[in-house]
Amino acid sequence: MRIVLRYFMLCLLTFPLSYQMTSAQKQSEARLPIRGFCIAAPTPSTVDPFITFIQSELAPRQVNTLVLRVDFNYQFVSHPELRDSFALSKADVKKLVAVCKAQNIRIIPQINLLGHQSWAGTVYNLLRVYPHLDETPHIKMPAQYAWPNPDELYCKSYCPLHPEVHGIVFALVDEICDAFETNAFHAGMDEVFYLGDDKCPRCAGRDKAELFAGEVRAIRDHLALKKRELWIWGDRLLDGKTTGLGMWEGSFNNTHRAIDMIPKDVIICDWHYERPDKTAVYFAMKGFNVITCPWRNSTVAVAQASDMLTFRKDATAEMKDRFQGMMQTVWSDTESFLDGFYSRKKDSAAGENTPWDCFRTLYKKLNELP
Repeated sequence: MRIVLRYFMLCLLTFPLSYQMTSAQKQSEARLPIRGFCIAAPTPSTVDPFITFIQSELAPRQVNTLVLRVDFNYQFVSHPELRDSFALSKADVKKLVAVCKAQNIRIIPQINLLGHQSWAGTVYNLLRVYPHLDETPHIKMPAQYAWPNPDELYCKSYCPLHPEVHGIVFALVDEICDAFETNAFHAGMDEVFYLGDDKCPRCAGRDKAELFAGEVRAIRDHLALKKRELWIWGDRLLDGKTTGLGMWEGSFNNTHRAIDMIPKDVIICDWHYERPDKTAVYFAMKGFNVITCPWRNSTVAVAQASDMLTFRKDATAEMKDRFQGMMQTVWSDTESFLDGFYSRKKDSAAGENTPWDCFRTLYKKLNELP
């Protein structure tokens, strides 16, 4: 009887707090449906500190979406040859899933597809293990990387028309989505410079916009088989020349025309880090749900948040809900971010232009809203 009574009293004591938190979450999501945070998935040794960060920093700020850049940091069963040497176990992932469920945070894994198959002088796992999938095998990795370079090498891409590529990458996608128990997947697809190369026996001479759109559709259609959403970065769908956005935040190889060739249910993560460019309006006018993504400039992030709220308030009824919200991005490993966030290490060169300062400032702005 005592146990039952104690349980009943505990329910009475905790019910008001749970109700208040749920109410606050509902209010914040009514203002901005997506309140996101994107970072590299933790390594096995950093899982527990990252879980503490989720509980003590993300949840109180009412972050409701966590994009984890997993890539090959998982002990894949379908393709164990593609695992990183120190990779998350299924048990590690389930710990992350459990804490996110407890905090009402939607978790979305990312594996970079198409582009970003290398960085600087390093070829990543997919093309290292399966070099025949390389769109540009004739371009060799330099001993010392520099940009610009004669080969215009930024990051390698896989060939989207290679008959073997989707059998491999879709197995990874399915496995990681199952492990994270998610209904969405982020495919990256940003900064694709190598596409439709003149020396590729399959892609040479083809329209680069059609190649890019074809890969987006292939990934989207595969995910749709299990009712999962596709998220991508938006830069390849913007005309970098006409807009002046440049080759990083926009396309210089004509992939921007793919915006009219892909399904409207693809979620666009629209990133701009140095200026609050208002391209979210362009994506919304094209029929896409869009999320604005800052990085390390707090002033830009606050301006972007204000813009997003204004867009939602002033847009037509048809467009209003396409402006989905904000997502802080972090482009370092988890441990480095936590070191900066908790002031264990200083980035003297960056000053206040750090992702942890930007994160604090952005969510202070969002949580001050009436």
